[in-house]
Amino acid sequence: MNAVTTTGQNPSSRQTGAAPVPASGGVAVRFYERNAGVSLLRGMLGGAEALSSRLAERMAQRLFLTPLPLRGFARRSAWGPQWQIERWPFERVNVCVYRYRGGADCDEGQMAVTQRPHVLLMHGWAGRATQMKALAESLASEGFVPIVMDAPAHGASNGSTSNLPQFARALEYVCARLAEQGIKLHSVIAHSLGGSAAAFALSRSRLARSLVLIAAPDAPRDYTRMFAHVFGISERTRAAMQRRIEAQEGLLMQQFDAAHSGPRVAVPTLVAHDSDDSANPFAAAERFMQHLPQAELLATAGLGHSRILKDPAVHARITAFLMRQLAP
Repeated sequence: MNAVTTTGQNPSSRQTGAAPVPASGGVAVRFYERNAGVSLLRGMLGGAEALSSRLAERMAQRLFLTPLPLRGFARRSAWGPQWQIERWPFERVNVCVYRYRGGADCDEGQMAVTQRPHVLLMHGWAGRATQMKALAESLASEGFVPIVMDAPAHGASNGSTSNLPQFARALEYVCARLAEQGIKLHSVIAHSLGGSAAAFALSRSRLARSLVLIAAPDAPRDYTRMFAHVFGISERTRAAMQRRIEAQEGLLMQQFDAAHSGPRVAVPTLVAHDSDDSANPFAAAERFMQHLPQAELLATAGLGHSRILKDPAVHARITAFLMRQLAP
């Protein structure tokens, strides 16, 4: 069963439930607990904590910043001739960008193409661009020009580690490169942790005319607690790991919370979330609604965390939202 249940404007007086407990029940937790290597890694981290706190912090940080499951175990999908694949140097790696070149684009000059409404789509942590392909092609059939990106260390982009601040920088970089080519983005559409990166990026700069957040967490720092629970590290090591990442990136994790970035997002935003999402609970959408100034809620049931990306009814509601933003 799946259903689109409601769309509504942001009620400023909306009451929200208590914060979720991230250490149990999530998709990531279940993956790790099923993985045969987790017990070995738990033992290694436990041994490192007994030997040296600094060693434990470094090991924990490296593991936390490695997208799991590894890309080599992901199913690959062909993009087809209507997609143009480019690799753009970024920091010390690259980002892989997929541009839709099918349909009317084949008969239009470059100037005409840049005037069409472009949308940039971004996946979440341990995801890949192919997860956004169904939505991208649905939007292409309605006249939009989709561009999909692989974050560093994800999909076809190279690198072995990444983090949320780098997700945001990569998104800003791709937007800037597109703007340099004369493309003004109509919307940024992002899933899961990519949504946290997108909300943060648009809170700093108006990169697009609208924003779509799909199954985004409202407090990404909770992932450090989930990680500590799964791998059995102490609170002291977890907190030290978080401080190391924050110091290296020059940003605090709480700056990516909905309460911090949401009020600064100055564009209409669609918040899409499923009530059966076991990775990021529906309460995250409620808190985004509480903090975003121009928000609409698209609530679904029975789709979970990933199938929401492929549901035709969700595609139709996202398309309708984007169409409304095209009006002068």
